[in-house]
Amino acid sequence: MACNELLKTIKPVAVVRSDFPEKFGIPRQAGLVPELEARVELLPEFSHPEAVRALEQFSHIWLIWGFSENSTSSNLTVRPPRLGGSTRVGVFASRSPFRPNGLGLSAVKLKKIVTGGDGIISIIVGGADLLDGTPVYDIKPYIPLSDCIEGALDGYTAETKSHKLKVVYQSEMLDVLKDKKEALIGVLEQDPRQTYFQEPSRIYGLYFSDFNIKFKVTDNILEILAVEKR
Repeated sequence: MACNELLKTIKPVAVVRSDFPEKFGIPRQAGLVPELEARVELLPEFSHPEAVRALEQFSHIWLIWGFSENSTSSNLTVRPPRLGGSTRVGVFASRSPFRPNGLGLSAVKLKKIVTGGDGIISIIVGGADLLDGTPVYDIKPYIPLSDCIEGALDGYTAETKSHKLKVVYQSEMLDVLKDKKEALIGVLEQDPRQTYFQEPSRIYGLYFSDFNIKFKVTDNILEILAVEKR
């Protein structure tokens, strides 16, 4: 089942609107691509000024959300892609989307709070790692006093966090993306391919906003081949 029993007993308070209609290409963690914007639309029941009163005083927020496109898993270990797909770690030592309960946690930048003509309140955030349509179950302020822990250890992620690709493309090719150009480049720099399944000759397609981005990767250089309207 796509949505586990726990997520059926707690109701969403908002839904995410992002540039990712499918999972491929979504940054593996929040904050890796600061230029990437998303809209967190409060559902009508919660879309009232009282619900977000004083929230604008904070620079960042926590989003607690559901892996709505993933099945739950009872496996005790997972294989993080960035470790090559063969090394296993405990499920509770990972951020894997395949979990006993399909809940995710993201710290994102709060850019602004807006109210649409339909009265729906939206929180515009930066650095989101979320699929379009993702249900959000809670929103909490990020509090540096308690949430930022000095000297915290990276664990095995210290081995992989520096991996980035160089993105090249023909001049003016990305002009059609307008203000989303830098966000796309940031997404591609993170290397959206599966670490343990890469074909140098393969042409990949990534749906971003209203476009299909065609690219290939040779060594550590990602070349954008085409930007096609979806």
